[in-house]
Amino acid sequence: MAVEERGVEACRTAAQVVEATGPERGSALRRLAELGAARPALRQVAADAVCAYLRTPPAPDGTDADARREASRVLAGLLLRPAAGAVDGAGEGAGAGEGARTTDAAGAAEGAGASPGPDLAVDLSGATLVDADLGRCELAEARFADTRFFGSTSFAFARFTGDAVFARAVFHGETRFDDARFAADAVFGRARFRGPASFDRVAFAGMAWFGRGEEELWEDDPAWDDVENVDPAPWDEPNEDDPGWPVAVLMGDYQGWAEGGDGARFVGAASFRWARFDGPAWFGKARFGAEATFRDAEFGGLVHLDQPAVDLTGARWAGAADGEPMCWPLGWVPEPGPDGASVLVRDGPVAPRTRQLADRDPAVRRVGLRALGELGDARPELRQRVVDAVCAYLRVPLPFDVTGELTPAQAGEVQARRDAQRLLAERLRPASAVPGGARPPHWPETNLPLCGATLVDLDLSGCQVGYADFTGAQFHGTTRFDASGFASAAFRLDGRQGRASFHGDVTFAGARLDRWHNVREVLGGVVFHAKAVLDDPDVEP
Repeated sequence: MAVEERGVEACRTAAQVVEATGPERGSALRRLAELGAARPALRQVAADAVCAYLRTPPAPDGTDADARREASRVLAGLLLRPAAGAVDGAGEGAGAGEGARTTDAAGAAEGAGASPGPDLAVDLSGATLVDADLGRCELAEARFADTRFFGSTSFAFARFTGDAVFARAVFHGETRFDDARFAADAVFGRARFRGPASFDRVAFAGMAWFGRGEEELWEDDPAWDDVENVDPAPWDEPNEDDPGWPVAVLMGDYQGWAEGGDGARFVGAASFRWARFDGPAWFGKARFGAEATFRDAEFGGLVHLDQPAVDLTGARWAGAADGEPMCWPLGWVPEPGPDGASVLVRDGPVAPRTRQLADRDPAVRRVGLRALGELGDARPELRQRVVDAVCAYLRVPLPFDVTGELTPAQAGEVQARRDAQRLLAERLRPASAVPGGARPPHWPETNLPLCGATLVDLDLSGCQVGYADFTGAQFHGTTRFDASGFASAAFRLDGRQGRASFHGDVTFAGARLDRWHNVREVLGGVVFHAKAVLDDPDVEP
């Protein structure tokens, strides 16, 4: 068949993949795989067609799940790197069977003997994938922004030769990136991992971004025209109504990396064992709801990893901060190693206290919180870091509804959260605000990084605070800010984007939230689901 005829047939078959239904779609998918195998020059056309189908809205009743599995397998066959003998790295050979394709569609692409085309771009932004296995695939520019991954997902041993964007993607089941290689930037801002996620032995040559989920654009960037077309996955997390900020955009000419928003969200265990970060490893504002291990990881650039429950045993840092502040979890410090690289070691009496926050037993965590408070009382130089650790604990996502009927274990979780809030409030109130009785010392000019936190019966009445970030925070129960004073407090990113929500009664009577703006200006765009007192009169929801 002439090249032109094959091109026409490929385009016709590509259209059929999107338009056909049932068995006809399966046949079209197999023909695309066969065409891609026979003519490597047509692989991009075939891959684009499969991606176009996967970007179509899924059937509400899930009846197209098998078709989506088939489409993912066809795409994997088109992207698959050369098998045995041509793979790089001895470590891959041991697990060669893990990523093997056994379906007819993928086999057609492999069995024809054509070597896979290396520089295929993949755009699956907003797509819906089911049990996607793109392990051992090679992808050039790869866009998975806002993609929904259902079932299990694997990118094990995959190679990303260009930027890989997973911003705001949602992984509903177990996710594996083990032994993957990112040659450029890897963007996981605001991604949600609802099951266990493994990044063991992953190599990040560029920036590894697990920080805030917003895009950062320069004023003249043409991408501003497409922002309104982004279709993020529903924000259906427990205890949170839609914060309205999954695609909030920050202006790149004046806002720094650490400002605004919320980072990647790990509900299940997260593992980065033996991972290598050659560029910045940015986990600022990321949330870990379960075990998070970076054992034996290697860091070569700027690091922002402030979660107190992170395990850095055996991790090494060989980079230079170049004037930028390094942020390690409280309880870990870098010490010079024998070969010039720094080794992360536990910080004497500090580490045991922070590790208690990772314990599965809420009672143990409550003991750890008390110990952290006592540590800050005794060592003023550590107070802000202690507060950062406690706030990080309050930002841990809860997998159950705090307003529903609670099991004993869930009630223990909520009580531990109240204890953490009380620890902060008791140290933010000047001594004159508490009549009589022994109390902890006042921690003046303390900042509260609580963006995206779930707070229950928070009482900051009479507290004096530095800067407080409540963007996207969710307030449940009764909340008190009366007679409090803040150097500055943020409850939203911009307008209604990233706005906080109050699900119960709240009072701001006599509060000062900002030196230059009144309470109503600071709270503009915030959502009140119950009665709110903003000075006087009351504001109804």
